[in-house]
Amino acid sequence: MDTVAKESRSKELFEAAKQHIPGGVNSPVRAFGSVGRIPRFIASASGSRIIDVDGNEMIDYVCSWGPGILGHAHPRVIAQVKEACNAGLTYGAPTEKEVRLAQLISELIPSMEVSRLVSSGTEAVMSAIRVARGYTGRDKIIKFKGCYHGHSDGLLVKAGSAALTTSVPDSAGVPADYTKNTLVALYNDPDSVEALFRSNPKEIAAVVVEPVAANMGVVLPAPGFLEFLREITKANGALLIFDEVITGFRLALGGAQEYYHVIPDLTTLGKIVGGGMPIGAYGGKREIMEMVSPVGPVYQAGTLSGNPIATTAGIETLEILKEDSGIYQRLDEKAKQIAAAVRETAGDSVCVNQIGSLLSIFFTSRKVTDYETALSSDTARYARYFGYLLDRGIYAAPSQFEAMFLSDAHTQEDVGRTCQAIKAALQETFDL
Repeated sequence: MDTVAKESRSKELFEAAKQHIPGGVNSPVRAFGSVGRIPRFIASASGSRIIDVDGNEMIDYVCSWGPGILGHAHPRVIAQVKEACNAGLTYGAPTEKEVRLAQLISELIPSMEVSRLVSSGTEAVMSAIRVARGYTGRDKIIKFKGCYHGHSDGLLVKAGSAALTTSVPDSAGVPADYTKNTLVALYNDPDSVEALFRSNPKEIAAVVVEPVAANMGVVLPAPGFLEFLREITKANGALLIFDEVITGFRLALGGAQEYYHVIPDLTTLGKIVGGGMPIGAYGGKREIMEMVSPVGPVYQAGTLSGNPIATTAGIETLEILKEDSGIYQRLDEKAKQIAAAVRETAGDSVCVNQIGSLLSIFFTSRKVTDYETALSSDTARYARYFGYLLDRGIYAAPSQFEAMFLSDAHTQEDVGRTCQAIKAALQETFDL
């Protein structure tokens, strides 16, 4: 496809949406503002493809920001969800499916001996931190610059010029007091973590981290970094929380903790655990999770938590992943093909970070290992690159600082066409 795609209906809908929805979208990244385009309004999706309201068919590498590991509208998942819908959408009462999903989670991620289902990744992380504070009797937490853990008030913070000070709110409407106990360290920098523990003795409840950062683009942990976090939290009586909302069941069947052989105290999940439906989960050792109401003093509740539709989709998705031992190797091989095509074309002009089915192309000649190096990327070049791909039927992340997700539905034909389009986009972007 070499011609500019049609956008007339998407433009009409975007203008109408702006009259009733802030910015015309229900999540900021969907606005396409950073790439100077208007959002595509999607009409349907199947397998590796999405189709917008103007009839443009695109190979999708957003995959709803991660949950689509099997591709869109997997027949088995859809069939089970349809059957579940016939029995009612939500009861606000316990169901057998909640038990089955909790059992599956524990089986696949053994560190999550006991878990609680919630409705989103944001809610999962917020709740896990509350549990960590209740369990340790401490208030402060450490997060990392560039890692995103949802939009709860206490986590919407940024580091100042000195990363070792208490952070200030990174959003209007968040009182400074809400973030006074959130300390910010530098990802892949053990010294910054050690300094915070030294300056806050016996005050830190937990360290929360994306084991593979995926919200400043994909940034891999440096060798030994996760092991260091495990050791320093144990030595200081703090808990280690892995935010596996993205990596859980995507990097490996047992998540990043299986991949890296580092076991946290608490884990948060989202995305794939709901098979595309809204869901999240947090869990860990029984001793810790028994802090949660109604057996413990840490309160957390949700009317739609563990609803039968989301749990149905999650169970079927996880069962399919269990049955197919080759899926993770296939995903890794396809992602490696795309990464190789980028390096072959652009050489040192870009940095490609890839692990499993997660991939980011940074428009910088620097090796991207943390937030600061990620920010060295040329976002104007990325916008040109993104627009070229979009107009040729390749739907990539509309931000330099997001991940590219592959699914098992992506065929070799899809990957080959994508590699050709990426090569052409890079050649035009860099005038090669």
